[in-house]
Amino acid sequence: MCSNWMMTDRELELYVHIPFCVRKCAYCDFLSFPSGARERKAYVDALIREIESRKENFTDCRVSTVFLGGGTPSVLDGEDTARLFDVLYRNFTFTENPEITIEANPGTVTAEKVASWRRSGINRISIGLQSVNDDELRMLGRIHTYREFLDTYSLVRDAGFDNVNIDLISAIPGQTVKSWEKTLRTVAELAPEHLSAYSLIIEEGTPFFDMYGENQDRHEGDHSDWENSRKSTDALPTLPDEEEDRKIYEQTAVILNEYGYHRYEISNYAKQGYECRHNLGYWERKEYLGLGLGASSLIRETRFHNTADMKKYMDAFSEGTPAENGCGEEVESLSRDEQMAEFMILGLRKTAGISAEEFRRLYGFGIEEVYGEQIRRFEKDGLMTERDGMIRLTPRGIDVSNYVFCEFL
Repeated sequence: MCSNWMMTDRELELYVHIPFCVRKCAYCDFLSFPSGARERKAYVDALIREIESRKENFTDCRVSTVFLGGGTPSVLDGEDTARLFDVLYRNFTFTENPEITIEANPGTVTAEKVASWRRSGINRISIGLQSVNDDELRMLGRIHTYREFLDTYSLVRDAGFDNVNIDLISAIPGQTVKSWEKTLRTVAELAPEHLSAYSLIIEEGTPFFDMYGENQDRHEGDHSDWENSRKSTDALPTLPDEEEDRKIYEQTAVILNEYGYHRYEISNYAKQGYECRHNLGYWERKEYLGLGLGASSLIRETRFHNTADMKKYMDAFSEGTPAENGCGEEVESLSRDEQMAEFMILGLRKTAGISAEEFRRLYGFGIEEVYGEQIRRFEKDGLMTERDGMIRLTPRGIDVSNYVFCEFL
């Protein structure tokens, strides 16, 4: 599949969106929904036609990473996943050692699927665990228990996968500092190569928003099938207060460091050499092509995304439809000011920071000429530091990163 990998120059990342899941989690606002086997196969057929329609625009590119995200890509059967990768390999040129990731959730993984992933060239698995506490998993609306996660983790390890990420969520309703520490230590002792630890965000349009958002005092009503399944006598657990949330946040880096994980991005930790190359590409503004429903792209300083309407997407890539019809929406050509702002905001998410030399190479200005006022102010406030041509957030700056980022818009 990679025989002609040295013939092209531009590096390209691919994101492939699989919008299906077994059941929508109570906190999830991603583009995802339950589906049947027939719907999934029809979607893969359309996705294959989209892949084939994109190839002509990227003949000068080498694909360095592929990320199957969702949704829950592991709901696809092995045959459909294999069909997708067969088409990707036939239509794109790949680098010699691409990083290829699939997201998987316990309760949707089988030995047959895992074996199929290996045959398809997948070499990195990202497993959505979120917590080792079954009560917290039920609160989130997850379909699995911790025991089922362990079964999935064993399947993946037994199949020979040696690059595994585990997703965790903190600040869950009812969670305590002690229960979060248990989750961190229990998972770290399993020795995955990578850990993503995100703080729960209450997003509008989710059952959690109805219960804990702007209307958090209004706990009655038909929130969802998930909420109705809870016992009517159950009192809703409270969100961790500000002090608990702070302790949970501070605890994460300290505990994971004990187990040999270094923080390389605000919410991501890795053993040395196992940083997620695909996500680093986003933060470094590398070109990426999004394939599938609602998928976003950044190509030659233009951002665009596919329609999030399933009917429109399926119609655009139905058999016999001219490929040039496409399904793009909201095409945005970025100005140089917007490009520079993104360079700062995305790059400062990395603990390594951003390079002043790289900024000048890309934009023709010294970084101090454009953002000197902000940088000096943040250095004075102890939020930012500059050393050896690298500008990075301090630990305190990471704590208030959203405030810092807003100053570069």
